[in-house]
Formats: sequence, C-alpha cells, structure tokens
Amino acid sequence: MNGKSKMSWLLVAPLLILVCVGFIIPIGYTLIKAIKNPEVTAALPRTTSALESWEWDGKSPPPEAVYEALIADIEQGDRGRNYGSMTRRLNFEQSGTRSIMMKARRIADKIEAPYAVSLPEAVPEFGDGDIWQLIKQNSNPYTARYLLRAMDLTVTIDGSIERVASDQAIFVDLFKRTFVISIWVTVLCVLLGYPTAFWMSTLSDRAAGYVMLLVLIPFWTSILVRTTAWFILLQREGPINAALLGTGLVDEPLRMIFTRFAVYIAMVHVLLPFFILPIYSVMKRLGMEYVKAAASLGAPPWRQFVTVYLPLSMPGVAAGAVIVFMLSVGFYITPALVGGLQDQMISYYIAFYANQTINLGMASSLAVLLLLFTAATIAIARKLLPETGSGIRA
Repeated sequence: MNGKSKMSWLLVAPLLILVCVGFIIPIGYTLIKAIKNPEVTAALPRTTSALESWEWDGKSPPPEAVYEALIADIEQGDRGRNYGSMTRRLNFEQSGTRSIMMKARRIADKIEAPYAVSLPEAVPEFGDGDIWQLIKQNSNPYTARYLLRAMDLTVTIDGSIERVASDQAIFVDLFKRTFVISIWVTVLCVLLGYPTAFWMSTLSDRAAGYVMLLVLIPFWTSILVRTTAWFILLQREGPINAALLGTGLVDEPLRMIFTRFAVYIAMVHVLLPFFILPIYSVMKRLGMEYVKAAASLGAPPWRQFVTVYLPLSMPGVAAGAVIVFMLSVGFYITPALVGGLQDQMISYYIAFYANQTINLGMASSLAVLLLLFTAATIAIARKLLPETGSGIRA
C-alpha cells in the first residue's frame, strides 16, 4: 500500500468508525438480542441439562432426577436477578408461570425428597408435564419465539406454531397502522411540499433565502416542543376551537386532540422540511429552460409540466419521499402525545418493552421486523417506479 492509499484510508477512517459505531454495531446487537434466549439456562443450568434426555408424552412429568436438579438450582443458584429474569421469560410465554416458579422458590427449602412427590403436593402445577415442557422449550440459548410473537404467532406446548388468541393479536395490526400512517404522511408532504418547492425555485435568490429561513425554523426547535405546541392548539379549549367558535363556523368544540387527524397534522408539520429541502435542490438546478423549450415547441402549460418538468424532478421527489417515510415509520413522541390509543405506532411498543417490561428480546424483534418491512417497502417502491431509482439511491 503506497503513501497515497494510506492517506486516503486515514481520511475516510473517521467516517468508517462512525458508521460502525453508530449503525453496524447497534443493528448487529439488535439482531442478536432478537434471537438470544439465555434467561432459563442461566437460572436453571442443572434443570435444563437434566431435561435434555426427557421426552414429553403429553401428560407425564419428568423423573426424580429433574426435580432434584430444579431444587438444587433454586437452593444453590443465584437467588436474585437470574431467577427473576427467568420467571419473566417463562411468564411471557405462558401467563401465570411466574407465580408458579416463585412459589416453588419459596417452598424449596421446606420440602424433602422424593421431590417428585413433595413438590407437586406443594405446587400442583409441577405434577404434570406442561411446565416442564415449557422450561425445556425455552432452554435453547437462541430462539425464534420473539420474532414469531412479533408476527402474532406462538409456539404451543407440543411444539407447533399457531396464531395467538384474538385478544393478544396486536402486532400485525400495529405494523399495518404504522405503514398506513407513514404512507399518508408521506403523501401529504409530497402534496404540500412539491408546489412549495416549485414556487421557491422560481423566486430570486434573495427572496428564496427568506422563504428557506421559514422552512428551516422547525429544525431549530425540538420535536417535543413542536408536538407539545400542537397538543395545546388542538385542545377542546385551545386557540383553534376558540377561533372556530368565535367565527360561528361550529356550534361546539371539535374533537381534534387524541385523533388520527392530530397525528397527521403534527407529523406533517415536523417532516415537511425534510421533503422540501431535497426537492428544492433538484428544482433549483433544473431551472425553467426545459419548460421554455417545450413552450417554444407549442406545448400547452399542463403538458410542459407533465411531460417535461415532472419527470425531471422525480429524483428529488423520490429522495424526499423516502426520507419522510423512513423517519415517519419510527416516530414515537408525536403519536404518543397527540394520538389516541388506536393511533399509536410500533415504536410506542418498542419503547414499552424496552423501558417498562424490560423485555429486550421482544423490543429487538419488533425493531428488526420494522427494519425489514421498511427496507422491503422501499425496494418494492423502487421496483414499481424504476424512474425514481436515482432519487431512492440518493
């Protein structure tokens, strides 16, 4: 490697480090957490080892050796974090398991061998094979259960994959809602941002600079502040309803807060500049020469726009739309503040599992699927609209 090549690598090294630390490593860690399943093995190493040779026949419990291993794990193992994590993990798979395991922990030092008799007498659930099969199924250090649950699927006690109960099937609808909201926000930004950017491109540099200042003002205010402002404006007693009542346009305050309308208007307000900036840069470079050429050849104004200007500006439209769409699918603060329960997006539940239930496996699975679905949506859009490929690459 010559000196020039070394210098080139030194120049790009900070960018490579930034990409690795800020993008590749976090995504890789998220992928691992989505399939990692260490809780049961960490808390019950002897039990999971003893269960390897046991085959469940649908009803019979395991032999005495497995019961002895469980009592040994409870008495000699870590009686703190590992056991609690294990009970939460099993309870996620089957509701009520946490209380069963905690009860077994409380009476472990009060029962005597043979444990296959005394433990079921104290905790009847250990008298059949269901709970033991559940422990065995979750003893693998890697699992696809979180990813399956994120698609409203579950692994039954006999190992088959089925859809979860209707009252628990929420994630497929959440993903649909997330993408429907994101697509509509993107469409609204295109409809509002395209004519705005076109008008700006026709202004003088001085006038365009002032208008651009107005476009950039939202960037100088945090998303939380802007969303809170909409929360105040859209209240029943807020300024918008007061103006409508004062002008006599409505007889009673409109319900705007905690609705899908509030989510759309607040998200469009936040994301509109992200569309205007790339499309404006494309339009500014285009100028009006091609349109004038079409006019000189006799094309009417509508045809000048449809056949000449619009196709040339499509790379900017695609770039802006992709930016808006990718940002909107991950929105959390705005829907959480101004939207109702039926307006929350998948990011709300990622935060819920990460911060409240401390179920990082489920949070990671939802994040991984969101990433895959977003990439698939962009790939499909590029396939269906090949003329926008340069804009999507941008």
